Amino acid sequence: MSTGPHLRLGVNIDHVATIRNARGTSYPDPVRAALIAQEAGADGITAHLREDRRHITDDDIARLADGLTIPLNLEMAATEEMLAIALRHRPHAVCLVPERREERTTEGGLDAAGLFDHLAPMIGRLNDAGCRVSLFIEASPRQIEAAIRLKAPVVELHTGHYCEVDGAERAAELKRIADMAALAARNGLEPHAGHGLTYDNVAPIAAIPQIAELNIGHFLIGEAIFLGLSDSIAEMRRCMDAARGVA
Repeated sequence: MSTGPHLRLGVNIDHVATIRNARGTSYPDPVRAALIAQEAGADGITAHLREDRRHITDDDIARLADGLTIPLNLEMAATEEMLAIALRHRPHAVCLVPERREERTTEGGLDAAGLFDHLAPMIGRLNDAGCRVSLFIEASPRQIEAAIRLKAPVVELHTGHYCEVDGAERAAELKRIADMAALAARNGLEPHAGHGLTYDNVAPIAAIPQIAELNIGHFLIGEAIFLGLSDSIAEMRRCMDAARGVA
């Protein structure tokens, strides 16, 4: 018996492209991975088109937009170049993230409050184009309030620090994320969460009732080496469902 609403799983396929690009070949194909994830029960596919194209490429986005029957979530920096690409393909969702060329992966959340004037017209154009805008932010009242004023319907709460600590520090971080998910939901925003989640740490985040979606990538692609992609996704789905009380 279920004790909460279905928790969606978005599978990020960036690092299939990382492996492909390491050899400069056409394989492994991230679009093939997305289709396998779709078949395995993923509720959506996430892909981050970075400025330096270190993994996902423009062609990947075009093929994903054409080939998927589940929602595509395009992660991107808040730049005019990326805005033009999003408006051309009009994915189901666009998640605005911070991006620094020297970072290995996204570090921390977008400063939606500090970048308000820059983000407002961009979010307006994406909303007008029918893209569901998400802001990848730290779990803080200041950032939630900015998201409300920016009229972004979704916030994705950064779980990286939660995943890196343990003990009392993790418990405090979990409470902060839960409190901000509740604050977002009370104000009409749909809370998502992601970054660094694994089989071992996902359950407490998945159990937060207001959170509607988790986006998980690097860990699932890593586990796919040992289990296969379908089975790695199925195991994450099982962990998430168990945390929500789904029989």
